[in-house]
Amino acid sequence: MRDFDWRSWLSRLARLWRTSLQLRTVAISVIMATVGVSIIGAYMLISVGSNLFDSRRDQLLASSERAAVSVQNVFSAAAEQGGSAELESAMVDAFDLVSRSNATTGGTFIAILRSPDQEGPRVPGDLASTPSTVDLIGPDLRETVAESADTERRMYWQSVSIPSESGNGDPGIVVGSSITIPSSGVYELYLVYNLSDAQQTLDFVQRTLVLGLLALIVLIGAVTYIVVRLVVGPVRLAADVSQKLAAGQLEQRIPERGEDVIATLARSFNAMADSLQHQIVRLATLSQVQQRFVSDVSHELRTPLTTIHLAGDLLYDQRENFPPETARTAELLHAQIERFEILLADLLEMSRYDAGAVELTTEPTNLVHLVGDAIESVSSLADSKGSPLRLIAPGGYFEAEVEGRRIRRILQNLLSNAIDHGEGRPIIVYVDSNASAVAIAVRDYGIGMSPQAMERVFDRFWRADPSRQRTTGGTGLGLAIALEDAALHGGRLEVWSAPGEGSCFRLTLPRTHGAALADSPLELPPDDTEPQGLDPNDTNPDGLDVAPSKDTYRELQSGKGDDD
Repeated sequence: MRDFDWRSWLSRLARLWRTSLQLRTVAISVIMATVGVSIIGAYMLISVGSNLFDSRRDQLLASSERAAVSVQNVFSAAAEQGGSAELESAMVDAFDLVSRSNATTGGTFIAILRSPDQEGPRVPGDLASTPSTVDLIGPDLRETVAESADTERRMYWQSVSIPSESGNGDPGIVVGSSITIPSSGVYELYLVYNLSDAQQTLDFVQRTLVLGLLALIVLIGAVTYIVVRLVVGPVRLAADVSQKLAAGQLEQRIPERGEDVIATLARSFNAMADSLQHQIVRLATLSQVQQRFVSDVSHELRTPLTTIHLAGDLLYDQRENFPPETARTAELLHAQIERFEILLADLLEMSRYDAGAVELTTEPTNLVHLVGDAIESVSSLADSKGSPLRLIAPGGYFEAEVEGRRIRRILQNLLSNAIDHGEGRPIIVYVDSNASAVAIAVRDYGIGMSPQAMERVFDRFWRADPSRQRTTGGTGLGLAIALEDAALHGGRLEVWSAPGEGSCFRLTLPRTHGAALADSPLELPPDDTEPQGLDPNDTNPDGLDVAPSKDTYRELQSGKGDDD
């Protein structure tokens, strides 16, 4: 048999306690009711028991006092007649008289004992119902009763346990008083009363009270459960409906019943849902119109753009035969037509993302080789800006399931932005990996961005400095498309920047398509104090420019290194 998993059970109970308002409300109500009922019940039990005992004790003391008076009268009458025989006979008569009287009040045993340390004959002798009766009388009680003979005579009592057949003992009390027999001295009268009947009554009252209090606690719990269910039920229903609305089921509504506060909440919620549905449908329709417009315009522009492109290429090829002004115009026309084609392609790509029509085709790809290809494609542009490119790749799990065309597009966009804003300083590309993820970071040391610019850097058609001259002539959609490409792979594209310190874009991808993405293997920005480049002794088949040493890397950071 398996051991009971207490930790798992407590964890499930704690989670249920956190998530269930109904459970917490009922449990707190029952606990508070239990505490309150326990305090009240304990007070009632103590009060009932004390009052029952006090009333029974007072009754027995009064009965004992009458019995003591009767015994005193019997001995006084016998003493007037004189003689030991009369006193012995009076002892028996008094004993019988008290026995009959004691039986009517629940008495069990009787003892008439001569007080110790008295002079004169012991006539009559001691008499008790049983030999064990004397054992029930405590020495303290005997001493108190004996001392009361010289003062005002009173009834004294003591609680005792009377042996019973069950062996547990019955509760009882012993009542004692002193009597005086002329010519014989002071005697003590002890009456033993069994209180088992009173104890049975008290037990019955206690059981009844405990059962009643338990029933009251159960009733309070049931009432609390019903009330909380009436209140929590509509709230839970509202939560379920709101989740369905958030999931896109805009037709879901809360049933409206009655005219109470819950019904008012349902009507208000449904009115809000109607308004949201109307707005969402209107915005969705508008978005579809906009997407269709962009897609249609982009498709329709391709045909005239192709014609313009052919005519522009013809003019561009013949520019040497034109006058200088006309030749310059042909060159500008050719550049703007190419930029127009790039913008049109980006618009078509964004329209496919907006329509959810993009499909990903992945295959195992070595990202170091992919980064090398991207660096090679922008090397001439970097040379023209005076920005040396460096690749640092210390990891070992460089292969990942990606679509190479989209990742290469992301890298080319990030590298082009770094060259445009790098101020001619070195641009470092980091590639690192672990068993589950691959990360690529493009770090420049140019002008950087403000926190406000970082928040909008991935917005469409947004530029940090619109007045700044761009070498690459971008469309303003590159980073937005790169962000969509990264998300399509299940990855993340993040940015760090600081004014005057440059910028760093980090792309993190899962090595297996569809796997959950955890922490990135690279920091943002990467630690560039002591970079570990590729091994300078290894042959570089891709012709990549790697940092051969720390000293060379520091020179590159300061802008003094060569471009080899």
